[in-house]
Amino acid sequence: MSLDQKFLWLFGAMGGLLAFASITGWLVARRARSEGAIATAQNLQQRINAWWGMLIILFLSQLLGSTATVVLYGFISLFALREFITLAPTARSDHNALFSAFFILIPLQYTLIGTHWYSMFTLLIPVYAFLLLPAIAVLSGDTDAFLERSAKIQWGVMICVYCISHAPALLLLDLQGFEGQNALLLFYLVFVVQISDVLQYVFGKLFGKHKVAPRVSPSKTVEGLIGGGLSATLIGGCMFWITPFSFVESLLMSLVIVVMGFLGGLVMSAIKRSLSAKDWGTMIKGHGGMLDRMDSVCFAAPIFFHMTRYFFSV
Repeated sequence: MSLDQKFLWLFGAMGGLLAFASITGWLVARRARSEGAIATAQNLQQRINAWWGMLIILFLSQLLGSTATVVLYGFISLFALREFITLAPTARSDHNALFSAFFILIPLQYTLIGTHWYSMFTLLIPVYAFLLLPAIAVLSGDTDAFLERSAKIQWGVMICVYCISHAPALLLLDLQGFEGQNALLLFYLVFVVQISDVLQYVFGKLFGKHKVAPRVSPSKTVEGLIGGGLSATLIGGCMFWITPFSFVESLLMSLVIVVMGFLGGLVMSAIKRSLSAKDWGTMIKGHGGMLDRMDSVCFAAPIFFHMTRYFFSV
């Protein structure tokens, strides 16, 4: 099959699944009687509606090409960093450093991806931004909680810009026998991450009894992690036909994505709890903020990118 045919099959299958989910959500809402059941039904419908929106955005970005995809992720990083800085407030003396992060680093990082400049893409933030952002901030002369303020900005930039940017960076990989199909690899990453989150939520609701880290994320259970994680890994393995991997390789890659996605969600939940917040924002109804949807991608994307490049790049 050609690239376009594969995408049509994928989007058609996802559209069918979401249509089934929408009907199921409508039926659940009609039968809900108790206050708890009504709240669960409403949350389910909000999540399904948000998924419809994300599917439409993914379809349009693929339709418009790789440049549109890179720009899309640039805006995702922008919104995610805004949410991070909003919850982890900094001082007025940090405004120059924040201006540099939002209006210089984000456009530059994604321009490097768009121009396929791999070496600078991997070094810009962990080397140059790591050193220059606190240097810009220190010029204000404010030393009050300087280490804490600098760490907030650097963590925000690393997570929201550097880590997320590894997702569209999959488009610049040169993979043997997979030329011109890298967009499928990006779809594969995002799909496995999100289906893992969904299945862990479903298995947790149905069978969850033992909390993984109750003080960090009360909704995450051992049963949800094992049942949802293994199911997502198997689904990812079965999607080997859209990747440069064999079935076994796809299983292993999916397992890495699932594990790193789970750890990403856990770490980002710990940061939220430390800031006394339930969600990163309210941008996506039913899902919280942009960072609530990208927390798993933040950890999974860099590891998946570098493993793919190391083992499968020409």
